[in-house]
Amino acid sequence: MMIGVDDSEKTIRSFVALAIDEPMRSRIIGVVRDLRGRIRDVRWASDAQIHVTLRFLGQASLAALEKLKVSLAVAAAGCPPEEALFSELGVFPARGNPRVLWLGMTLTPALFALQKACADAAVAAGFPPDTRPFRPHLTLGRWRSLARRPTLPDVDLGRAPFSRVILYQSELRPAGAIYTPLQVCMLGSAGE
Repeated sequence: MMIGVDDSEKTIRSFVALAIDEPMRSRIIGVVRDLRGRIRDVRWASDAQIHVTLRFLGQASLAALEKLKVSLAVAAAGCPPEEALFSELGVFPARGNPRVLWLGMTLTPALFALQKACADAAVAAGFPPDTRPFRPHLTLGRWRSLARRPTLPDVDLGRAPFSRVILYQSELRPAGAIYTPLQVCMLGSAGE
């Protein structure tokens, strides 16, 4: 710690996400391997980065994160473990040159309610509201430069359970982001 810098002023880049179980993670990694041979000039997400973001927080003070942790535990406790259907590949933005390649999913009403509870908890902890509508997806990769819109194969990876909400710290590094869990909340449980 630097002399004269109050630890409460320190900020870290962070986000809230749903963790993906190992069997589904393996299926997603298989899709990415297949896509690597078809689509060029994409910086692919590492296997460790596969998650479903519920609320990106950006730079956050330690005090705001501590306040958020309490509300996240309550939100997670109020949602039972649920399954989602993983299917459909797509790109953001909807028109023009693609920048992000994603895998979509169909969430249950309870998981949509969980996402809203996490977003509301972030606002209550002092984070600005996210004005973009929530679109459940996981990012597979990002284009490094301008590219044409690719023809994407049909995918249906089936259903997978969600049982944990994780508050992550995200450290940006030249080789890629490093995600460190700050809090793990089990769905349907008051425990951490």
